[in-house]
Amino acid sequence: MLNIYGASRSVCDRVQRRQILQAGGAGLFGLTVPQLLAAESMLAGNTSKVKSVIFMLLFGGPSQLETFDMKPDAPEQIRGPFKPIASKTPGLLISEHLPKMAAVSDKYCVIRSMSHSQNDHSGGGHYLQTGKRWHVPIGGGFSPTPKDWPSMGSIVDYIDQQRPNSKNSMPPYMVVPNSLGQLQEKGQYPRPGEHAGWMGPRYNPLTTQVKKRSLEDNPYWRECTDEELTFQIADMRSPEGVSLDRLDRRRSLLDQFDISRQQLDQFSAASYDPFREKAFSLMTSERTRTALNIRAESTELRDRYGRHLFGQSALMARRLVEAGVRYVTVHYDCVDGYSWDSHRNSDDVKKHLLPTFDQACSALISDLDERGLLDETLVIATGEMGRTPKANAQWGRDHWSTLFSTVIAGGGIGGGKVYGASDKDAAYSLDTPVSPEDLAATVYYAMGIDHELRVPNAEARPIQIIDDGHPVTGLWS
Repeated sequence: MLNIYGASRSVCDRVQRRQILQAGGAGLFGLTVPQLLAAESMLAGNTSKVKSVIFMLLFGGPSQLETFDMKPDAPEQIRGPFKPIASKTPGLLISEHLPKMAAVSDKYCVIRSMSHSQNDHSGGGHYLQTGKRWHVPIGGGFSPTPKDWPSMGSIVDYIDQQRPNSKNSMPPYMVVPNSLGQLQEKGQYPRPGEHAGWMGPRYNPLTTQVKKRSLEDNPYWRECTDEELTFQIADMRSPEGVSLDRLDRRRSLLDQFDISRQQLDQFSAASYDPFREKAFSLMTSERTRTALNIRAESTELRDRYGRHLFGQSALMARRLVEAGVRYVTVHYDCVDGYSWDSHRNSDDVKKHLLPTFDQACSALISDLDERGLLDETLVIATGEMGRTPKANAQWGRDHWSTLFSTVIAGGGIGGGKVYGASDKDAAYSLDTPVSPEDLAATVYYAMGIDHELRVPNAEARPIQIIDDGHPVTGLWS
């Protein structure tokens, strides 16, 4: 029998967790798939109606002092150049450059006590998207590896794929507008965190791609044209001038005759594998094509989100969850090498970063609410770290993972409140610190997934998806 160690814990029918997991130790860590899913649903002990998650990663690390944890009474070098404004949430002062978020603060909660010790962009990005510290030490690399921990979206994908008779025509997990790092400089800095890691490529996200115009271009900071906003599936782009309908017919021909390999480029028979075949099927399905058609939205709504890349990507995320995608990551990439990583100054934060985030995030929350989707959709907006309380000589702020703020909305979480508190300089948490493990456990809890679920690694050994994390159930109180 497979022995499960750790403290015993009873569930609602007085059966202990350890007994459930030991029940079938001779098989693949115990239970058949239907039994496993039923047991995990019971163990989660949560009746949440959350169907989907939209995870907005503001890569680089927004300053808590310039967003949701302003300290107007602190010395000038700490409080910063921006003025606070009141919001709909009693006692919550927000940056003057987030007026739209202030106007909808009754629909979200601010976690002011996020904290971890991985004071590094790649490591922090991995940590926030997986709930697990990156195995690469700070300074030891910045790119994804096969040993990375699977993202929360990959775990959701895994669970969905195990469900009997699962025939969802939409992928469980998608990333928009690009894989993180794709738009930074020449794309030579891919970042970890969004992938399946040791679970294997089968559980990687289906990722779209939107290109920039030039090396210096930043589509997050300008209006994008419809011709740019193709949201094509990355690495599955059609040859020049070939429509999706024609691609479908060409694939049929390819199955019969081994011709046109050069014309079809990566769609050639030699390039096919089960994962590419799955991506091709999704790409050519009517439901996927409809969901990825941003032009189907009204002019007024697209303007409301903002015609910049972050706004249109947030709108795309809403379209995807509406179509049935379970987990969507929306990246605000570090195109110029700094962006939210505001070492140099606060000018870009004021002129570009805060206004685009303000417009997109407020529109997403309001749009979901108006469509009756907010209760069943969990929205998270966070950076991978915060910024130093004391500004540098250029009026920028440096890395500070010890404290930062996260916005969380939907999924039955009560809006108009603040969870946790910081000290007078927004440097340290005064109570209820929330770790990336806790945030991940909270996401799983909201989706009815037990955060102590074990999944098989490459050696078929059961690995717990989260270590030492606990759902922040106080968000629902």
